[in-house]
Amino acid sequence: MPNRKMLRLFVSMLYISAFTFGGGFVIITLMKRKFVDELKWIEEQEMLDLTALAQSAPGAVAVNAAILLGWRSAGLAGTIAAVIGTVLPPLVILSMISFFYAAFAANPYIALLLRGMQAGIAAVIMDLVCDLIRSILREKSIISSLLLIVSFAAAFFYKADPVYIILVAIIYGILNELIRKLQ
Repeated sequence: MPNRKMLRLFVSMLYISAFTFGGGFVIITLMKRKFVDELKWIEEQEMLDLTALAQSAPGAVAVNAAILLGWRSAGLAGTIAAVIGTVLPPLVILSMISFFYAAFAANPYIALLLRGMQAGIAAVIMDLVCDLIRSILREKSIISSLLLIVSFAAAFFYKADPVYIILVAIIYGILNELIRKLQ
């Protein structure tokens, strides 16, 4: 049975990675749909925690999320299966694109295709953002909601460095958890 789970994890990540364009947040949305909504391997809150960790850690968000999801689902073997499934499609696609780069760069149809994909990617990212906002509002924590608004304002209007926003959110999360455990 564990081998079957590993195969399912590998094939799922391979499929998600092969048909995901737009970066880590897009793949995380599809991972949530697959592993939380469909397979029910993890809870939604745990996926949101994995997303926060994947984004905060150095490296590609998609690979970080695959590492965390693979570890949570099936330990070290799950991590290896998830990471290979995640990196294999981009590796093959980028190898092909680099080989035919001159033809791709000058092709107006490829340019139109990429422009159309941008709209779809934006929609998927907005879906993830809405899920994250709903999760924060479900907590009914005034401080978390205020942190959400202030973080957005700092990033959008004042072009604050995202590193500082993440650090403040990490400090808040640690303090919040410590206070919760002391009560």
